[in-house]
Amino acid sequence: MPLHRTIALIDGFNLYHAIASLHRPELKWVNLRILSGIYINTSIEQLNEVYYFTAYAEHVAATILQAQKAYIKALEISAVQPILGFFKKKDRKCPNCNHKWSSHEEKETDVNIASYLIDLAYQNKFDRALIISNDSDLGPAIRLIRKRFPEKRITTIAPPNYYHSNELIQASSDKARIRPEHLEQSLFSALVQNTSGTVSVACPEEYISGIAYSKK
Repeated sequence: MPLHRTIALIDGFNLYHAIASLHRPELKWVNLRILSGIYINTSIEQLNEVYYFTAYAEHVAATILQAQKAYIKALEISAVQPILGFFKKKDRKCPNCNHKWSSHEEKETDVNIASYLIDLAYQNKFDRALIISNDSDLGPAIRLIRKRFPEKRITTIAPPNYYHSNELIQASSDKARIRPEHLEQSLFSALVQNTSGTVSVACPEEYISGIAYSKK
């Protein structure tokens, strides 16, 4: 019997902010292919594509942006495909004191996840999809797929310290949760290299102090 084909679609900032709430910066250096593999039964499943949905935070401090770019490069080396949206500047105003300021909103992530999930289902690229997010906006796409393709299984995986979205639970086939120990088991080494050693990326300095293993 052929193994069931499993894919993973990961809401990048949803997961990032959940990990940040743990106050353990080393856990941000997580290999998402290894993490996704925790949730499959290797006797009947194989993990195929892993997609990471995010956007470059050009508006933040340079060190934070550099860390983000290093992380995305490490993911690419580990065969995780980044799908990029963008940040849009938004002017805001306090209705009470008329104070004005500018903020930035991430755009397209939930739309990209939903679009990829539906497209991959219609292409019959998976038997099971892991959705790492608690964004209820993904509910309609999951419901559509389960209606059109009832044989396909959709597993919603809640990020650490986050509650499951009730809408996603109701739409999905089943659920799981990321725990800190799952992140600990899935960390990159301090230096990530491709198989030939021609491409490498080092763990950002702000993460590396918490990594309790040696460079490979």
